[in-house]
Amino acid sequence: MNTDRKALWAVRQSALPTVVRPCPDCSGTRHRPSGKIRVNANGKLLDVWLLLSCAACDRTSKVPVHERVHVSSLEPARRVAYETNDPAVVRELTMSASLAAKNGYRLDWTGTWELATRTPLYALDDPTPLKVLVSFELPAPVRVERLLMLGLGLSRTRIRRMVGAGRIHLPLALDAKAHQDFELTIHGPGSVDAAEHSKLLGAPTDVRTDLSHFGLHDTAQQLSRSATAGA
Repeated sequence: MNTDRKALWAVRQSALPTVVRPCPDCSGTRHRPSGKIRVNANGKLLDVWLLLSCAACDRTSKVPVHERVHVSSLEPARRVAYETNDPAVVRELTMSASLAAKNGYRLDWTGTWELATRTPLYALDDPTPLKVLVSFELPAPVRVERLLMLGLGLSRTRIRRMVGAGRIHLPLALDAKAHQDFELTIHGPGSVDAAEHSKLLGAPTDVRTDLSHFGLHDTAQQLSRSATAGA
């Protein structure tokens, strides 16, 4: 019997989020980062903006990052990153929830992530619990239920049934949106935890919880799977 059953699921970036705010020149509301940052100097004072392009008319607009800040208040490496349009800093600013809140727009994370799984060739009906670490490469808010559907290749109904039976233990609600790393545990059929959970819920004794019922034997053969998804 395996005593160390672990798997890694990674929420990986496939695109940057869309900035949603009205365009001054057209009826469009969706903007994409241009990949550029503008820095203006007025003596010892600096203005820094993230530049966006309207997806409908290509109009360039500015998002204030720093306004009238003294040059000494910025680390030299940070100032150089602004001046050279460093891609990592453009990415950081585009995904910044605080910058979005400060400037009154929202971020649309649809189509920005994919789930990559690294599920070892474990028999998922093994009574030994399987611990799954879900890691995030970007702070996209992803519904936990959606992650489980993609990671296990199961329907919403089956995922809810497994959670209800105690087969899947989660640190947060099934309908919650996660954006930070967390760990979940999948129990095999007949496990003590799952049985006790079912008793607490008053589940009938004839409820089927074997993995063949959920079709997980086929899922276990997929060593690496990427599923493009919306948030």
